[in-house]
Amino acid sequence: MNPAFEHQEEEHFPVLGIQEFDSDRQEGCNLLYHELRGQQTIMQPHKHDFFVFMLFESGGGIHTIDFRDYEIAANQVHLLFPGQVHRWDMQPHTVGYQLMIGRAQLETLLPSLHLSYLHYRNHPVVDIPEDAVPRLLYEFHAIRTELNSTNPFRQLIDTRIRLLALMVGKIAEHIFGDVHSYRSNPVLSAFLSLTDRYFRAERSVSFYDEKLNITPNYLNIICKKTLGVSASSCIQDRSLLEAKRLLKTSDIYVKEIVYELGFYDHASFSRFFKQHTGLTPQQFREQH
Repeated sequence: MNPAFEHQEEEHFPVLGIQEFDSDRQEGCNLLYHELRGQQTIMQPHKHDFFVFMLFESGGGIHTIDFRDYEIAANQVHLLFPGQVHRWDMQPHTVGYQLMIGRAQLETLLPSLHLSYLHYRNHPVVDIPEDAVPRLLYEFHAIRTELNSTNPFRQLIDTRIRLLALMVGKIAEHIFGDVHSYRSNPVLSAFLSLTDRYFRAERSVSFYDEKLNITPNYLNIICKKTLGVSASSCIQDRSLLEAKRLLKTSDIYVKEIVYELGFYDHASFSRFFKQHTGLTPQQFREQH
């Protein structure tokens, strides 16, 4: 299992499982196909414990992923990984297709996406060239047809999903400017994976230096050169993201969030949060 997906969410997280979207409630379900048509709104941010691969054929609106707003438009792929918080407000003319893919299959799918999942976490929306859209649509429709057949050929379905990932990965390599950073610096990718795993307990850069078996300051050099920020800022950003997720997707008290994220006390957490967002934790929670 990818280390970034190892942490199990506590009970206070509203995390939706793939079975909750399965009308037949099939035990062990790890793949679902849905079509998105017309106006749809999800007001309450929530998480999934599965991967979502979406293709928008037409449409408009806003898809919010980890508190960043992305405009929905025709010829887009949206990728949503387990644990990410999202909501959307789709306009009436929207037409899209989504595959809900269980974690076990996601592990086999990741290499086909070419780039690290950490890259897609920062760039979850991929604009698809117009000439490539028919090929993606063909595969989505072929998967739907196979799933609806009397005896679905699972190996064929899995192959088509990998083909979709390969096509999107190839497109992503050509359109994103920071691909070189994730390709040429495996230390950076490993560091960001480690922050996902240890950010609650470990905020010192030296801890990650030791884990990565690199000399002091080298991590800072890599982060500043490729991301434009220090290694400590990366660790803080991960804590801030989790604080936002907890505030928006749970009803637990702020003092519990302070404990969950390993802060010394309520005051230090509030200072940290306001310094980075301009809002107190309670003000952020009450924002729509």
